[in-house]
Amino acid sequence: MSYKGKFQPKNSQKYNGDPTKIIYRSLWERKFMKFCDDKKNILQWSSEEVIVPYRSPIDNRMHRYYVDFLVTSVNRNGIKETILIEVKPKRQCKPPKKKSRVTKGYINEVKAWGINSAKWEAATEYAENKGWKFIILTEDDLLV
Repeated sequence: MSYKGKFQPKNSQKYNGDPTKIIYRSLWERKFMKFCDDKKNILQWSSEEVIVPYRSPIDNRMHRYYVDFLVTSVNRNGIKETILIEVKPKRQCKPPKKKSRVTKGYINEVKAWGINSAKWEAATEYAENKGWKFIILTEDDLLV
């Protein structure tokens, strides 16, 4: 089974964007797309349609962060809410453990953590400014 591919929604009217161009980049993203497509309380969703500017701590330049999902739903209390959602493996959601030797792999982990942290901080602020929430979902959330 491929880890990347095109998703074809059953309920294309719920998708905000071109429903023929929905790409998943992981099986977790595909699972979440299916969830959004199937759940009645999700009114509208999109994938990589929201772009958040952020400053990279690596090169100190502005970059564009394409947040995985934007979902508008009705919560348990009947209140409509909009949430920016990033789907990431749990291991990428915490800083790398200090190693006794500084290897290329460790340096790449530190860089990835720095960039992800900057993206998530920018997304949190972006969402708050719009009255939305920003959350990160891991495999623990998607296995439920």
